[in-house]
Amino acid sequence: MSKIDTLMRIKNLGIVAVIRGKDSKEALEYAKACVEGGVDILEITFTVPNAVDVLKELSDSLSENALLGAGTVLDSTTARLAIMNGAKFIVSPSFDEEVAKLCNLYQVPYMPGCMTPTEITNALKFGVDVIKIFPGSAFGPDYFKAIHGPLPHVNLMPTGGVDVENVGEWIRNGAFAVGAGSSLVKGTKEEIIEKCKLFIKNIKGARA
Repeated sequence: MSKIDTLMRIKNLGIVAVIRGKDSKEALEYAKACVEGGVDILEITFTVPNAVDVLKELSDSLSENALLGAGTVLDSTTARLAIMNGAKFIVSPSFDEEVAKLCNLYQVPYMPGCMTPTEITNALKFGVDVIKIFPGSAFGPDYFKAIHGPLPHVNLMPTGGVDVENVGEWIRNGAFAVGAGSSLVKGTKEEIIEKCKLFIKNIKGARA
């Protein structure tokens, strides 16, 4: 899958499931529940024990059904390890120049966490395709309108503070897509599947 294809798939679905877990087994169960619920774009965070093994197993078992990325990537070594084990996009809580360069080299989308216009414009200089506004709860959807005033071309994705009730507002205010962690990936398999369907329904409704 090309870089453009990856970005368009994320934009079209409108949501990335942020997968955390106390162990690899729990993370795998969460990931598979999200795919079953229709949220088939998964960010496997490197806070999960043995995250590389989780990525590899999901890549082997769900490669036809899911788009896998790696999250909480703090350095270029981790980024390359993730890419070599099936990650098609890289997400970080903050911007790192070396991670940006590596992702550009391999033509893999990089989504670093930024908060201020200065951080955002600095990341753009290194070819970043999507800016992860993190934590989104610190700003709220109205912040996107403010940023898109002077920077209308920036693709913004909030993570943290996004839930079923407010996801439509984020989308209407210009979100490229949203990242959803505990508000989505928590509970029983059945609960996660139902929340996935509600997120997708509300995103489609906001776009309509």
